[in-house]
Amino acid sequence: MAGFGKDSTTDEVLAGIDLHGKRVVVTGASGGLGEESARALASKGAAITMAARNPEKNAAAAARIRETVPDAQLETRELDLASLASVRAFAKGFLAEHERVDVLLNNAGVMACPHTTTADGFEMQLGTNHVGHFLLTGLLDPALGAGSRVVELSSGAHGMADVDYDDPMFERRPYHPWISYGQSKTANALFAVELDRRLRPRGAAAYSVHPGMIMTELARHFTEDTLKEMQEMRAERAARHGGAAEESPPMEFKTVEAGAATQVWAATAPELADRGGSYLANCTVGELGGDIAQSGVAAYALDPASATRLWTLSEELVGEALFG
Repeated sequence: MAGFGKDSTTDEVLAGIDLHGKRVVVTGASGGLGEESARALASKGAAITMAARNPEKNAAAAARIRETVPDAQLETRELDLASLASVRAFAKGFLAEHERVDVLLNNAGVMACPHTTTADGFEMQLGTNHVGHFLLTGLLDPALGAGSRVVELSSGAHGMADVDYDDPMFERRPYHPWISYGQSKTANALFAVELDRRLRPRGAAAYSVHPGMIMTELARHFTEDTLKEMQEMRAERAARHGGAAEESPPMEFKTVEAGAATQVWAATAPELADRGGSYLANCTVGELGGDIAQSGVAAYALDPASATRLWTLSEELVGEALFG
């Protein structure tokens, strides 16, 4: 593996990479990690489809990218992952104009929001972070060929919760914003496991990524209470991994350029060609059972049986079988 780490930036991990002739789809491209990923990949010649819920913000992000990458090949398209109808409309419009997706970067998401539901009645975090991306990826499946990669943005927050298959939408159990977020991030990692298994025969791959802690618009729902709850849960998680329950691990924030580095590394690094299904963090392959705040990953987030179970549930939620 290349000698990258937690402070490596997008430009550093893409050094020497040529993406001319490649088509990349980035969800949540109107700001934060999505915008930075789009910029970095465009700077290497990739043609970028910037997908976002707000067309005005998406256009503004594209304009900012062109300020630093004047010859960037960019198109903007509207996509609301909290609406299956919007996902279907996006996929239909995209496939009418493009035959191939070389990289699908499922970057968009919501975090620790108050309890609400999507247009289709799903709990907002699982519905947006996982179900919307599941349908999007399935509808774009015809465009995923040999060499294509799908990158799912997971998080170290997967350590807060496994998927509750008995009540995934919090219809019976009390809603907790961080348990909900953790469940959705575990779902992202499990989706990459099963998706990679299904893509492997055609020479494509899928990965999940923990970007680290970065202050972007994803934190728009943070309050003093949610931050306190997060610190308490991080302390409890540290205790489960051998630390002291009363001690919360220090919160280390990355720059946006370092935060987006692992996902563009996942999208392009030659050394990852035979590591499909992996959980990646700090530009390295995650350590099973290691420190989840750094590069570790919980065993349940990579469990093949759970990944298959999640796939079945996801098809039931979107109302159709996907990927042939």
